[in-house]
Amino acid sequence: MNNDSHILSAFDRDLEAVQAMIMKMGGLVEAAILDAAQALESRDEELADAVRKADKGIDALEEQVNVECARLIALRAPIAGDLRTVLTVIKIASSLERCGDFAKNLAKRSTVLSQMAPVPGAGLAIRRMAKTVELQLKDALDAYIQRDVHLASDVRQRDSEVDQMYNALFREFLTHMMEDPRNITACMHLHFIAKNIERVGDHATTIAEQVIYLVTGALPDETRVKGDDTSYVGVTK
Repeated sequence: MNNDSHILSAFDRDLEAVQAMIMKMGGLVEAAILDAAQALESRDEELADAVRKADKGIDALEEQVNVECARLIALRAPIAGDLRTVLTVIKIASSLERCGDFAKNLAKRSTVLSQMAPVPGAGLAIRRMAKTVELQLKDALDAYIQRDVHLASDVRQRDSEVDQMYNALFREFLTHMMEDPRNITACMHLHFIAKNIERVGDHATTIAEQVIYLVTGALPDETRVKGDDTSYVGVTK
């Protein structure tokens, strides 16, 4: 009995250490998203450069999480709920790493855009969308730590709001390009930035779905309706 308790506590300690890495990773990603959007709006090339460089830290944390999870599986041989937790951690780390990549790409394009004439209102709209997604990601991670299925479900439903923001920006950039061809290059960069932010929202939703799986043992039954309708713009039905 004492030996079993010792093994259990050792597993818990190892898992807590890995979860601490996940939360640190999440904090870095959240900051990267907001800083990249701020760099775009303020045309701050130094801040954009800092975001790009910080991505190495996010990548290193994901690698460390994967190594520790592999070690945890090999040494502790978790089963049932414990194994589900470890697998969930690996998936969350992967989603966060991808979000970090999207933030880095946002920062790269922000640097390019700082050399061009600004598109009126674009920086503020992008920052508003980035803040919405950052909160979505934060809540998804909070849901994981708290094992809160209701909060995870809320995050999942809120992704439609992000999709609608992306749709609106897509149409706004199209309008700017049609009104003045000189806006085409800048608006194409802005469109890709908006798409990157929308994809962060998708990964936040994926994390929320993993929380539901972790707690209930099953992924959500209902298929989440995607609100991105930009594929149909210009199509006559």
